[in-house]
Amino acid sequence: MTSTAHGETAVSWTEMRHGTAADYQRLAPLFDAHARGALVDNLVDMLGLLRGPKLGYQIDRYDHSLQSASRALRAGESDDIVVGALLHDVADGFAPENHSEAAAALLAPYVDDETHWIVRHHGIFQGYYYFHHLDGDRNARDRYLDSPFYERCAHFCANYDQNCFNPDYANFDIDEFRPALEAVFSRESRVPGVAPVG
Repeated sequence: MTSTAHGETAVSWTEMRHGTAADYQRLAPLFDAHARGALVDNLVDMLGLLRGPKLGYQIDRYDHSLQSASRALRAGESDDIVVGALLHDVADGFAPENHSEAAAALLAPYVDDETHWIVRHHGIFQGYYYFHHLDGDRNARDRYLDSPFYERCAHFCANYDQNCFNPDYANFDIDEFRPALEAVFSRESRVPGVAPVG
């Protein structure tokens, strides 16, 4: 063990293959405490990356996200759906080709099956409103007609996505969503596995 500039005790090795069981038993909870402690702030920061260009819309992607979550909160939706609405497009900036799947993967350890499914599929369901204008199939979502979450996803897109580009809508401030974010992201992970340490 060695000390870092921040006064922390560090492992003596520089390659993970040289670590011992004792090293990893110490490292895993350090990472977990740090990651969990900063998670909501990190998510809010990621969401903030959607501020800026409106890309031809009347509002930017950040306000779209706030509006989506504001409508869900006002409709009395669960914390899972409100958080799903807030973060459904959070991956736009770093996963433009598969933003729905990326956002769903981020949520998967914490939200219920319904919310995970909705966020994962919202892109194709949202296409109902515009795919036909781009020579696509607006009914592409119908390949999921047998899903128990089909109607809820259609409802989500109709009420918390396609209509959330209104500059006159009174969005809640991001701080209004912190209780729901804290409630959802403080849950035990639903995804089995070991804590990442490197």
